Amino acid sequence: MAFRFGKLGAGVGLLCALWMGTAQAQEGPRVFAPGVVSTGFDDSHLSFTPDGQTIYFLRNTPDFYHWTILISHRVGHAWSRPMVAPFSGRYSDADVFVTQDRQRLFFISTRPVAGVDKQETDIWMMRRDRDGWGAPAHVPELSSPGYEWFPTLTESGTIYFGSERDGGHGLSDIWRARWLGDRFDEPENLGPAFNTSDQEIEPLVAPDESWLIFAARGHVPSAGSYDLYISYNCDGAWSQPAPLAGGVNSAGWDFAPHLAPDRRTFYFTSNRADTAAPFAEEIDARGLERILTSAGNGLRDIYSVDVAALGLRRPCGREG
Repeated sequence: MAFRFGKLGAGVGLLCALWMGTAQAQEGPRVFAPGVVSTGFDDSHLSFTPDGQTIYFLRNTPDFYHWTILISHRVGHAWSRPMVAPFSGRYSDADVFVTQDRQRLFFISTRPVAGVDKQETDIWMMRRDRDGWGAPAHVPELSSPGYEWFPTLTESGTIYFGSERDGGHGLSDIWRARWLGDRFDEPENLGPAFNTSDQEIEPLVAPDESWLIFAARGHVPSAGSYDLYISYNCDGAWSQPAPLAGGVNSAGWDFAPHLAPDRRTFYFTSNRADTAAPFAEEIDARGLERILTSAGNGLRDIYSVDVAALGLRRPCGREG
């Protein structure tokens, strides 16, 4: 999600994959694809297609008020030069999610709805056809007068998302809506286990809803502004959210969670930077330009970290 202030086996298998490597974590967060994806620009919100061959991400204005979706394709062990996605490039568009069957693509946008201009983001969806993705369609049953953020779907089709709609617990809450076969049901608030008087914004949910990683501000403990937390679904009740380990959370903004298709790498966005510290040595104008136009310059970048480093535990005290 980009924002302004103001079946069962799939998830269990994923958790097993996460747990098995816990003692084998190698290093902390590292900048993803420096110079290609993470640059001196404001880059954020990575999302893979299920086959791992294509990525979508955002390149934003430095004030983070306008977001454009870029697309890049895997070429051997590298990524192609990013291009503006065919469905983006004019309005603020963000938060791509491609369903596991690769038949639907969800995103948020400020584009007009039925000819009426919008300032707030709504959720949009495209279906795959013979020529690729069809035209974006507004999802009206998920719309509200406030901003909608970061749609993610489960195997059953339930959509989780952040929203500033009325009826929540704070400035922005996490909501979900069941898929009814031809439309989504009325959204329901996830309740006070997640949602506080501050902001909960970006949910990444397990395919079977057995766990949820989300970005939030105002939770305790907190390393800084927005941090990333995990909660487990214990027989229908969500556990107390706990911050992710592995150096994911910093004094800056840490948000936009995403898991690679191979389930071994976790991705997130951060504007962490040690810009207040002296440079290691005196630099000339060219050296200064290199620092200011590289990742880590105080704008947002995309980071990756081994899932094994996140400090995840077996949920609900059960073994196996």
